[in-house]
Amino acid sequence: MTNPALAPRPQLWILRHGETEWSKSGQYTGLTDLPLTVEGEQQAVEARKVLDPVDFDLVLTSPLRRARRTAELAGFPDAQHEPLAVEWNYGDYEGISSDLIRKDNPDYLIWTHGVPNGETLDEVAARADKIIGRVLESGMDNVLVVAHGHFSRILTARWLELPPTEGRHFILGTAKVCTLGWDKRTPAIVRWGL
Repeated sequence: MTNPALAPRPQLWILRHGETEWSKSGQYTGLTDLPLTVEGEQQAVEARKVLDPVDFDLVLTSPLRRARRTAELAGFPDAQHEPLAVEWNYGDYEGISSDLIRKDNPDYLIWTHGVPNGETLDEVAARADKIIGRVLESGMDNVLVVAHGHFSRILTARWLELPPTEGRHFILGTAKVCTLGWDKRTPAIVRWGL
């Protein structure tokens, strides 16, 4: 019988989608289904160099086209669509930059103030928790999730067993790759922003 304490632990890889016009300008891009820019497509191709050496048991992608196209260009055209991996629904702040919001509310931070008529931070974290649960229960070695900036940062905080607000500490550029894994039995960041 296998000792559960010695069982292999999966690694959760994250790839943020490549650049879009709104990620370039700093506008909140939740469910608006924007394409990648030419630069964003090139970024996704470059990410492939980091991911090629890894044998993934499962590749999940947000169903939004910026993530799907990133997955395709990074070498995963058959990635499984995962609706839980969509970006934060920014409600009334969709398409607006935080700089513009701060003109009316200088103390505004999405991590503490949230968004009107959109998802709460806890709702986004609950989606992240479901993906983490699936990965941990899978028995797989390497799972890749192609997703979005805020969602990936929240996913990281939850992997580390931190409150979702702590995602604010994990800056993640477009088409950057991260690996979440273990320091012995403790959830840890293995690589960030490759």
